[in-house]
Amino acid sequence: MSAAQSGPLAGVRLVELAGIGPGPFAAMMLADLGADVIRVDRVTDVDASAFGTPHPDLLNRGRRSIAVDLKSAGGREVVLALVRDADGLIEGFRPGVTERLGLGPADCHAVNPGLVYGRMTGWGQDGPNAPYAGHDIDYLALTGALHGIGRAGQPPVPPLNLLGDFGGGGMLLALGVVSALYAVRGGAAGQVVDAAVVDGVAVLSTQVHALRQLGMWQDPRGVNLLDGGAPFYDTYECADGRYLAVGALEPKFYDELVRRTGFPLPPDEAPDRTDPANWPALRAAWARLFRSRSRDEWSALLTASDACVAPVLDWQEAPRHPHLTARDTFVVRDGVVQPAPAPRFSGTPTALRRPPPWPGEHTDEVLAETGYRPDRVSELRAAGAVG
Repeated sequence: MSAAQSGPLAGVRLVELAGIGPGPFAAMMLADLGADVIRVDRVTDVDASAFGTPHPDLLNRGRRSIAVDLKSAGGREVVLALVRDADGLIEGFRPGVTERLGLGPADCHAVNPGLVYGRMTGWGQDGPNAPYAGHDIDYLALTGALHGIGRAGQPPVPPLNLLGDFGGGGMLLALGVVSALYAVRGGAAGQVVDAAVVDGVAVLSTQVHALRQLGMWQDPRGVNLLDGGAPFYDTYECADGRYLAVGALEPKFYDELVRRTGFPLPPDEAPDRTDPANWPALRAAWARLFRSRSRDEWSALLTASDACVAPVLDWQEAPRHPHLTARDTFVVRDGVVQPAPAPRFSGTPTALRRPPPWPGEHTDEVLAETGYRPDRVSELRAAGAVG
């Protein structure tokens, strides 16, 4: 596949100071959308013997990599040279780290006043927790989101790190960077985008706060419409030990589910589903019915309908599902199955332009584009400033 730029962000250049989790995800999203993203990796991570083969970390796809010692004077010089011609920068260090390296917002705006400086942290750039370490589960805990995830009477369940790191973190940073780039194109000055996982998760939970205000959400987990409390919005084990996801919330969809399944099995009854007092008996009746056939048998009967039922697929099954196959939701690049770029654009289609790079794989190429002569690159490499 060609590395030529395509997508709605074609022509945008970003510098990414390598990190983990939400920062690389934001950079991946922006690269998927067509931005030319230069990833600045550590000199100590360079393994030239691996160059030319895809790195296994899919979060780093779509970029070129340059290896730099950020603590050296030469390394700082190189990053500022990249920044001078860039539209934006992404970093995910603790607050104050890039300032101590001489690569903070003031340093970068001194050489490029129009730069969008994107910062990714868990707690944010300020506040009592800002100086301290944390992980996805901690950010979810503080926002109330973790409290709401889990079965009634059971401990809260971490939802992988999809909700915090990637939904409330990396996706929020990508949106912030694109929004700030739009403002710059409209004549605004460059600015700092402070993306914090706690802020993003709080925003994602707006509907729950609204439902609480409307008297439609109870604080105990596992007793509400959308948290597994309702028997018509839950998962059920089938005869083969695999699971179905049932989301028949609206009456007409529930009626379709009842009609197609023949619910209930004798001698079970079908109590009024609008009364939460009936939910335990209703759940037991549905559970007994769904255990009477395999997951795929139920899927064949129910998924091509408005019954709002889907099989719970594992990671290996998902890319092969007919719907996801028809939409090319997963693609194969360099022999690796992976999610395709999203969303889709009718006029500026996206593409996987590059496989994940190895640290330092494009150092010479990028420095040459930035205006460095070969002898100066040799000096920087000899000093350990680049690799």
